[in-house]
Amino acid sequence: MSNRHPTQIKLARYLGAAARECRLRANMTQADVAELVNIATEVYGRIERGGVLPSLPTFRRLCRALRADANKLLGLDAPPTSEASARSSTEASEPLPVDVLEEPISTPEDPPGLRRLFRYLKKLTPEQLRAIGHVASTYLKPYERR
Repeated sequence: MSNRHPTQIKLARYLGAAARECRLRANMTQADVAELVNIATEVYGRIERGGVLPSLPTFRRLCRALRADANKLLGLDAPPTSEASARSSTEASEPLPVDVLEEPISTPEDPPGLRRLFRYLKKLTPEQLRAIGHVASTYLKPYERR
């Protein structure tokens, strides 16, 4: 999983934990779910452990087999909480709140000037952001032609 984006890893862990929770509530085994979804039991186990994200057709079948809302499995029904940052990144027993799945705007590895720019951008209105976006795209056009 190390070559995947951190957001993909978090989403896989969230989806796996949510699927496991739904499966246990339905009193089903991993083999039961795998059979209904038409995948190998080992593959379903990897999904639950957060090791792999299912394809979209498999995800749809998984939602049906677990009788689970897709929004729940994707974490779109959970309200954002601040306790998410206190959790260990390896913890997968409980689904993570949605704000953990969102990609950070800047990271500590970014140069200070870029982090400062992101802080300014967060304070702008949608109209101001559009204007800045136009300026940035106009500025980059000569460089894109190379």
